[in-house]
Amino acid sequence: MTTTTVQIRRKGVITLPAELRRQYGLDEGDLFTLVDLGDGSFLLTPQVSQVARLGNQVSKLMAEEGVTVEEMLEALDRERESYYREHYVQT
Repeated sequence: MTTTTVQIRRKGVITLPAELRRQYGLDEGDLFTLVDLGDGSFLLTPQVSQVARLGNQVSKLMAEEGVTVEEMLEALDRERESYYREHYVQT
């Protein structure tokens, strides 16, 4: 366990050190739960949204590959149609 000193700034803003943000994959806009332990101590726990995190990863990969949302939706439609024919259409 390591300790880090942080400072409360204007409007109660606390900046987490970049090393911790990288280590735990924290990004701007992430939500946290703050638990008051009652003795002047607090527990700060990230609320990880896997859907949001995965969505961001997909968006990044799409941008890197130059794939548009329309192209991805068309590919999904083709895959859905292929799956349907393979599993539900009797020949």
